[in-house]
Amino acid sequence: MSTDLSEIARLAADSVPTTDGRHCADALEDLDRHGLAAIVRVVRTALHYNTTQTEDEIAERLRVAPRHRWLLRRWLRELTARGLLEVTPDDGYGILRDPPAPVRRELREVCAELGFSPQLARFFAQSADRLPLLLRDRVLAQELLFPDGDFLTAEAAYRTNPVNGYLNVAVREFVSRAVRELAADHAPVRILELGAGVGGTTADIVAALAHDPVDYHFTDLSNFFLAAARDRFTDYPWMRYGILDLNRDLPDQPPCDIVLAANVLHNAQNSGELLTALHELLNPGGYLIFVESCREHCQLLVSMHFLMSARPGGTQPGQHDVRAGTDRIFLHENEWLTELTAAGLTPLPTLPPADHPLAAHGQRLFVARKADRTRPGGR
Repeated sequence: MSTDLSEIARLAADSVPTTDGRHCADALEDLDRHGLAAIVRVVRTALHYNTTQTEDEIAERLRVAPRHRWLLRRWLRELTARGLLEVTPDDGYGILRDPPAPVRRELREVCAELGFSPQLARFFAQSADRLPLLLRDRVLAQELLFPDGDFLTAEAAYRTNPVNGYLNVAVREFVSRAVRELAADHAPVRILELGAGVGGTTADIVAALAHDPVDYHFTDLSNFFLAAARDRFTDYPWMRYGILDLNRDLPDQPPCDIVLAANVLHNAQNSGELLTALHELLNPGGYLIFVESCREHCQLLVSMHFLMSARPGGTQPGQHDVRAGTDRIFLHENEWLTELTAAGLTPLPTLPPADHPLAAHGQRLFVARKADRTRPGGR
């Protein structure tokens, strides 16, 4: 299927408006500056008169919920790395400087230039306004992302924007081609989607598979998403639904031909072990197709990242892999490629290519294949 890569990239590129790379990078920098400004406003309230404070003292002053302490550490690291926060020899934090002001002073203006919907801009603004309450768990990010159970904001984050539009088309094309290829050997082609959530990626895929011999298993950790998916995808009787925890339940799943995951594999406690488990789950010649962010934007550090805090008593993602000790949620592109190869999977080139304007977002589509020992050359 590697010969189809250029065609898939073209179809994905044609699906979104033409974007100037420099302009996109500048707008993303402004988005980061808005996020940095929100972090600085909150941290400054814990540094009275620029006195030196330890991380513990800052957390106490801000009344940070225990499950969000990792996020505070990420903030302090980010501010320090950017030269905005001084670290004293005794591991205290001192003078806090203001970040550069964004050129686009209004957050909604930045979002509009990036093709983000008003709903997503509102979510970012509300998160920034309620940041102290989010830190204390007095307000949940889920309440802001799904106001009154509405999916519009989440759809804006995961589907109705240029970068996700590009990626969803590319995923659709990869999956539909893989299904046709695998169906020549056996049917139905078994597809397992992990952490399917609002179904933003699913919607494009299942519409393209309407007349193909597939058994599609839509899974998530929450019955909230499963109930919504049953209502949304009633026209596809070959879809099944179930609760699945990717950190625990993969060994109990039946073999499948395609594993699909959009913005969910970063929840692995150990990414290497997860990819090895997925290799074992796939039939020979099967495909792992997933989307991941490989860059942590400052705007997400004050909004979406609150969704990634472990539940009380749970384990934070990345505690036992290459991210250990960093409080990072996302792996870099080269880290994913290294882990895929170590797990015995053969990765294709990622999309979008580095020279595409949307590459600045840091979102990548990864496709990897398990060797097919029944064919010459193991492919």
